[in-house]
Amino acid sequence: MKLNCQYKIIVLLVLFVGQFSIAQVKKNESIGTETVNVVKPYSPTISDAFKVKENPSLDDSGNQQKEVIKYSILSVPVASTFTPSKGKAEGVEKAKKERLFNNYATLGVGNYSTLNAELFVNQDLGNNDYVAGMFRHHSSQGGIKDVELNDEFYDTSINVGYGQNNRDNNWNVDLGYQNQIYNWYGLPADFGSTIPAQRYDLINSINPDHSYNTIWLGGNAEFTESIFSNLAAKFTHFSDSYSSSENRFFVKPTFTVDVMDQAIKTNVIVDHVSGSFKNNYLQDNTEAVKYGFTNVGIEPSFVIHENDWTLELGAGVFYSGDTENSGNKFYLYPKVNASYKLVGDLMIFYTGVDGGLKQNSYADFVTENPFLSPTLNMRPSSTQYNVFAGLKGKLANNVNYNLTGSYMNEKDKALFRANDYTEVITNEDYAFGNSFGVVYEDIRTLRFYAELKADFSQNVTFGINGTFNSYNTDNVVEAWNLPTMKLSSTLDVNITKQWYAGLNVFYVGERKDMQSNTSLMTDPEVITLKSYFDANAHVGYKFSDRLTFFLKTNNIGNQAYQKWLNYPVQGFQILGGANYKFDF
Repeated sequence: MKLNCQYKIIVLLVLFVGQFSIAQVKKNESIGTETVNVVKPYSPTISDAFKVKENPSLDDSGNQQKEVIKYSILSVPVASTFTPSKGKAEGVEKAKKERLFNNYATLGVGNYSTLNAELFVNQDLGNNDYVAGMFRHHSSQGGIKDVELNDEFYDTSINVGYGQNNRDNNWNVDLGYQNQIYNWYGLPADFGSTIPAQRYDLINSINPDHSYNTIWLGGNAEFTESIFSNLAAKFTHFSDSYSSSENRFFVKPTFTVDVMDQAIKTNVIVDHVSGSFKNNYLQDNTEAVKYGFTNVGIEPSFVIHENDWTLELGAGVFYSGDTENSGNKFYLYPKVNASYKLVGDLMIFYTGVDGGLKQNSYADFVTENPFLSPTLNMRPSSTQYNVFAGLKGKLANNVNYNLTGSYMNEKDKALFRANDYTEVITNEDYAFGNSFGVVYEDIRTLRFYAELKADFSQNVTFGINGTFNSYNTDNVVEAWNLPTMKLSSTLDVNITKQWYAGLNVFYVGERKDMQSNTSLMTDPEVITLKSYFDANAHVGYKFSDRLTFFLKTNNIGNQAYQKWLNYPVQGFQILGGANYKFDF
């Protein structure tokens, strides 16, 4: 093997040397010259080109078929040590929950020697029952400018209650007492004109002080698993310092009965009032003036819901018995209400007609006007019908509105009117033009009402409303002491977590009253009471969860307007105090 390799190497060397020698010899030789004759010039031509086929034909007879390959996966468990990180919720700062207290005490003092005090206590006796109590006092030592009689007042009340909150029912009872002291300080502007020489003695002979006392016992119960859904009852005894007395008993059970898959709700009302006055205003009677009325009524109704419609159909039937004069009357009232969602909750149209029998009482009259003479004529009032229609809804999520128009027909509507008087020293202390009586008139009222409420934020709320009335009376008389216009607006602001403030303004239009000095033998004079505007404001500071200081101002414009004829109100009033919350 080694010899063959050597032999091949020798042969290659010999051939290489021989080739190199021949090349050296030719390099030294002369090539010589030659003559070339060109017969025809060169004229190239272009032949046709043939395009190659994009898809050449193939003879697949010799090609093998494509094999089908089958795949299989062998699953083998593999231990994983990867642990994904858990998501973390973004932290939200929670507002501090305000602590609620069961009891509070309020004390405030102001000019006109005003004192305002309240105390409320509530204590749980067990898991379901509780006991509560409330004390209120509001008084002023008077001092109204240009008032010649004592104008101080006191209003004190106390009540205690007991209640239970059970699974199937809730109920409570309430026992209370109230004492009110007022003065008939509103003498006519021309008082003493018939006896100017004795005017001073006449005024000093008047003792305008009078008081009212109220005792009540009442209760309320609600049921969830019973035919009765609610039961309310109350007994009230009312008296004054002129031997007047009144008792009133009121009970109203409400029950629901299913008839042909329709729930019929029924109110049953029993309202009895009876009382007496020592005298009439003219003092021409020898016995006490007594009155007594028992009103019994039933009000069934049912509600139909259909898509955007809600319809309530019902009626009221009442019987009124005059226990002193043996007079009995029956009354029938409509009770129909309908509403339709025109644009969801943004615009709701509603309409209806209703009516009712109102039981008038001495105690209710005094609540509205404490300067009445204890010589009233008592009877019920009947609203024969009240037809109304309106729109309500939202202008935005936080702005609500309500527009209503109504026409109401009332029989024997109770109106306050100033009493006529004489300037005789032997008169009762309320018979010098400084008290009011009650008259009853048939009145038809056209009314328009508009309201707007806005919660601009959790810290700012605003509201404004207005009522416009047009009265039509029989016998060419006026709607005594009823204003044609009322406007009111409120604004409450939480300035900071500690500071808050509020403003309330209202406007009351003109009213009419009538009074005459019978000593002058002239016709009664219709008097127009001027409209008035009043503004009240308050500001408070929350020193802690328990203690809050406040400052209130009333009648900021310091106007001596008259709410009732001859009765100017206190001027600018300021009251400061504190409220303290606590638990036992």
